[in-house]
Amino acid sequence: MMQPKKRFIEIVQQLRTLIREEHIEEGGKLPSERVLSERLQVGRSAVREALRSLELLGLIETKHGGGTFLSASPQHKLIEVLATFIMDDAGSIEDVHKTRILHEQEAIRVVCTSAELRALPVWESLFIRLEVAEDVVRKDVLREIIITAGNRLSLRIWLQLQAYSGRPLGALITTQEKPYVLTLVKALQLGLTEDALQAHAAWVNNNKDKGVM
Repeated sequence: MMQPKKRFIEIVQQLRTLIREEHIEEGGKLPSERVLSERLQVGRSAVREALRSLELLGLIETKHGGGTFLSASPQHKLIEVLATFIMDDAGSIEDVHKTRILHEQEAIRVVCTSAELRALPVWESLFIRLEVAEDVVRKDVLREIIITAGNRLSLRIWLQLQAYSGRPLGALITTQEKPYVLTLVKALQLGLTEDALQAHAAWVNNNKDKGVM
C-alpha cells in the first residue's frame, strides 16, 4: 500500500502536469473536484487535500461558488520553485526539516521583540491548556507562533515544509515534551528571546531521535 505522503505528492505532481497539458493560464479555471478525481483516478478527499495544499502555497485560489482558479499572484513563480524543490528532490527531506526550524526560530524572534505580540491572549490560553493537561497538538503551537509573527509568505512556506518534512507534527504533545513547550510559551510572553529559542531547540532535539519533530 502506498504511503499517504507519497500518494499525496504524486497527486500534486499529476495536478501540475494536468495544468501544463491543459494550457491553463494564470487566472484560468481548473476542473471540478469530481472531474479531477475521475481523471486522476483518486478519491475526492485526496484531491481536496492536494488542492488545499496548492492553495496554501498560493498556486491556486478558490472563489466561493465560482470554482478553483490558477493564481495570478506575484508570489506564484517564487513559490512554484520552492514547491518543485520540495516535491521533486527525494533527498532533500533533511533540508526541508532544517528550513522549517529556521522559519520557526525567526518567528520566535519576531514575537519576542514585539510588546504587542507578546501581550496577545493566545499565549496565556496555550499555557493554561498545557498546565491543566488538555490535549494540545504540536503543529498548533508552532503554527500559532508563525501566524502571530505576521509574515504570510513565511506561513505558506512553513505549512508546506511541515507537510513534506515527514515529521508527525499533527500528534499530541506528550507529557515528556510539555516542560519544553511551557517554557517556550512563557518565554514568548516575557520577551526572553534566548530562553524561547533554547526551549524550542530543546523541544526539537528531545524529539529528533524519535523522528517526530
